[in-house]
Amino acid sequence: MASRLSAAAGTIPEPEMKYAILTDLHANREAVEAVLDHAAGQQIDRYALLGDFVGYGADPAWVVDRVRAMVREGAIAVMGNHDLAVVQGPSPAMRPDPRFVVEWTRQQLDVEQVDFLASLALEHREGELLFVHANGWAPAEWGYVQGRSEAVRSMAATSARITFCGHMHEPQLYHLSPVGKAGDFTPTAGTAIPLLPPRQWLVIPGSAGQPRDGDPAACYATFDDATAELTYWRVPYDTEAAGAKIRAAELPQRLADRLADGQ
Repeated sequence: MASRLSAAAGTIPEPEMKYAILTDLHANREAVEAVLDHAAGQQIDRYALLGDFVGYGADPAWVVDRVRAMVREGAIAVMGNHDLAVVQGPSPAMRPDPRFVVEWTRQQLDVEQVDFLASLALEHREGELLFVHANGWAPAEWGYVQGRSEAVRSMAATSARITFCGHMHEPQLYHLSPVGKAGDFTPTAGTAIPLLPPRQWLVIPGSAGQPRDGDPAACYATFDDATAELTYWRVPYDTEAAGAKIRAAELPQRLADRLADGQ
């Protein structure tokens, strides 16, 4: 496999890799299994998992254990706000439904699983790539990239050429030119997009566990740094089974309904 010079190290060659980027898994076993099955056919070299492994869904222990196993195998994983809430307890500002699920989730995980969530970093830098849950300007404050202005703020805050972040549950792509001209567009699944220099890019893959763009199919993205090509993917999964588990656990009914609606 070819190699390139790391922007961080300057002189140490790093292997070129094809990444699969998953975020906002939200304790949805059916969705995660479907995405990982799909990614298994994409010749992935490394997985990047961008947080919110828990919250909303009925399988937090399974998802945390799956992420732990992937990290042991070399995956990148960073902390999301729901992960932190399970570690520390919900904040007073948290809305009623997620607060209820956080409290429930804290009863489902053992000490080792919670310790794993607590051990996660807020961001991971790998050469010219930055992996973070919320944004590049203040990862610990969980601000949302809701549009072009926040995307520019995130890209301007880091020297990374490409930032991958979650937190927003809808797939989106932003770019920033060297003279400060910004643009954005909603990607089409399955179509490769060249992330060419000298632009900076901010990639939001969308949620693997709880999409909110009107399409219930799980989201993830792949990035091949040998060709600088990014591809977004949508993967249908058994939303009825995932929703039935939420109802059986007596979690808020709305959390089950939104899986089928993609809202």
